[in-house]
Amino acid sequence: MKILVTGGAGFIGSNFVRHVLAQHPGDSVLNLDKLTYAGNLENLRDVETDPRYRFVKGDIGDGVAVREAMRGTDAVVHFAAETHVDRSNLGADDFLRTNVMGTFTLLEAARELGIGRFLAVSTDEVYGSIAEGAAREGDALNPSNPYSASKAAADLLVRAYWTTHRLPVIITRSSNNFGPYQYPEKVIPLFVTNAIEDRPLPLYGDGRNVRDWLYVLDNCAAIDLVLRKGLDGEIYNIGGAAEVQN
Repeated sequence: MKILVTGGAGFIGSNFVRHVLAQHPGDSVLNLDKLTYAGNLENLRDVETDPRYRFVKGDIGDGVAVREAMRGTDAVVHFAAETHVDRSNLGADDFLRTNVMGTFTLLEAARELGIGRFLAVSTDEVYGSIAEGAAREGDALNPSNPYSASKAAADLLVRAYWTTHRLPVIITRSSNNFGPYQYPEKVIPLFVTNAIEDRPLPLYGDGRNVRDWLYVLDNCAAIDLVLRKGLDGEIYNIGGAAEVQN
């Protein structure tokens, strides 16, 4: 399988690229990444000489670059996104541009080129907060910040391309990921680096909010399984069954 991975130099994307190359010797990966602050080619230094791997610097909002990268691929796995809630609260422009319009550009290219599978990597944050229990795939979307709202909008676009154009799409929504190569603005690496530097740990509120945690390589394995065996038009929640208070 020839796979186009968007945002493959980021946290989850780089782990997914490495997973595919390790688990599927017959596959090849083209990594399309804009290399914003959270994208780092050092994350993939160990595979950069693998003949099955190729990197192209490009913006998912650039239709010409997207079509050039996508042409000849069997599947698209779309990770590229602006993801930090605090940054979205300060300014939503980049989130709308990348998460919504970037996804639209990819979907249009996939439709025109007849791509056989389009997997959009989303987040459980599109469901918003719930008092108890866990969100299910059919639950209403209730985003509570510009980041999750932009991801929810992207998800609706993806679903619309299935309904209207029968583009073979799938959406995965995972809980909070942790693991290697995570950018240190996120809570676990931030707490670790702050502790090393003997700096305060910025816990929000009373710290009693509950989050489900998922090891990034487990998420990558699940995304890979859905990519190969999931049903067109479906949404798959991916959890870690590890709920703890912050």
